[in-house]
Amino acid sequence: MRWLYLTIVCVLGPATLVFALENMEVVSVDFLWFSMRLPLAFLVVVIYIVGMATGGHLWTLLRRLVRGARQKA
Repeated sequence: MRWLYLTIVCVLGPATLVFALENMEVVSVDFLWFSMRLPLAFLVVVIYIVGMATGGHLWTLLRRLVRGARQKA
């Protein structure tokens, strides 16, 4: 399973980078009370990194919950 995850990251990482570099125009982002203008490439890279961080933590949390439930049962 580790090799599958590594393969997915090795494919999606460069694809995200190519997408970001091809879309360098400035976009307007509005979220709640925040409003900013920044390059689309920067936004894509930041969202990708945040997704990797939160996704990894979510899988770790779910594994711990399943292990805890198995040990109690």
